[in-house]
Amino acid sequence: MGENVDRIGALQKQTPGMFSGFNAMGQAAKRSGALDEKTKELIALGIAISTRCDSCIAFHVKSLVRLKTTREELCEALEMIGYMGGGPSIAYGAKALEAYDEFTA
Repeated sequence: MGENVDRIGALQKQTPGMFSGFNAMGQAAKRSGALDEKTKELIALGIAISTRCDSCIAFHVKSLVRLKTTREELCEALEMIGYMGGGPSIAYGAKALEAYDEFTA
């Protein structure tokens, strides 16, 4: 999944203005309030899986690793995501678990 992060990085170099605005929106959305950042990232991962966005899955799993999410926490979230999204979400949840293992190696 690391190649997805690299691919987006290449686009960011070519379109810094777009990414500046997108990153500002992300910082505002991730700010801890009633929900902490880890909870918000788990929500984002659920959306990334349901929309089948490999790059989004990679970025949100990478953030969850940074936030010290345990494999057990991730797998519990993946159970709920799979329950709500059915077979396709289970398949993309497996990609998220694979990304977690890659980013924690």
